[in-house]
Amino acid sequence: MRRRPRCDTSVSCGVTRRNKLLRRLLGGEADQTIRFDDLCGLPHVLEFDERRRGSHRIFTKQGIPEIINLQSRPDGTAKPYQVKQVRTIVLNRGLVSAVREERADEH
Repeated sequence: MRRRPRCDTSVSCGVTRRNKLLRRLLGGEADQTIRFDDLCGLPHVLEFDERRRGSHRIFTKQGIPEIINLQSRPDGTAKPYQVKQVRTIVLNRGLVSAVREERADEH
């Protein structure tokens, strides 16, 4: 079985991966299977600041009072309740359009 090469997030295949993640995140039907590293990439796209405390990744953004605090499960997936928290922040703060605008800028 051939493995696909990993994509650098600065090239177009990263955009496709990001869009797939966004669809899965907003759909809410795959919270159990979203990879932790993929979920952590979304706040970066939305220009959140990251800091780390042990195994936790904490994301904050000026003007947004909610804090995103993520921690991986042993199998490398994100915790479902944290996926839901990220989805709620993205939707309630109107951040979906910011992801889509960045996608248009990259093309």
